[in-house]
Amino acid sequence: MELLKTPLKDCFILKPSVFQDERGFFYETYNQKLFQKITGLNIDFVQDNQSISSKGVLRGLHFQRGDMAQAKLVRVAKGKVLDIVVDIRKNSETFGKSFSIILDDVENLQLFVPRGFAHGFITLSEQSIFSYKCDNFYDKASEGGIIYNDATLALDWHLPKEEFIVSAKDQELPSFKEAIS
Repeated sequence: MELLKTPLKDCFILKPSVFQDERGFFYETYNQKLFQKITGLNIDFVQDNQSISSKGVLRGLHFQRGDMAQAKLVRVAKGKVLDIVVDIRKNSETFGKSFSIILDDVENLQLFVPRGFAHGFITLSEQSIFSYKCDNFYDKASEGGIIYNDATLALDWHLPKEEFIVSAKDQELPSFKEAIS
């Protein structure tokens, strides 16, 4: 496994070692000892989540506040998504900055999203299976979000907005400025 940097502080990409032959391929999606060795982080992931989405489904931008904030290790088990993170840590040198990456079932890259980041993705393939580990349990009272089409962030979701499938809940999320105030 190889660690690749992103422009955002504390956010990084993990590139797995994939073993492929005529039968298919094999790789470890997570190994705590190896993760700790290459990242220097001792994270106790306590919850695994998975979603299945069709093309155009946009989920996010979501985060957990305060003591219930979550670090996440995200990957795509099937399909292709555009994954976007935004640093919402007010004291961070990359506060308000975003990063996007294509995650798919070909390169099998994983993205580590630290606590204090908003996170979202949109499915670019006909269907995706999106899987992620969290270092804290979900807490409804601590959830927050930022509207996907926030003018300040001006995120490029790689699909025409006519193709977006966004939940009613996500369409009601506040702007970046409102969410972080």
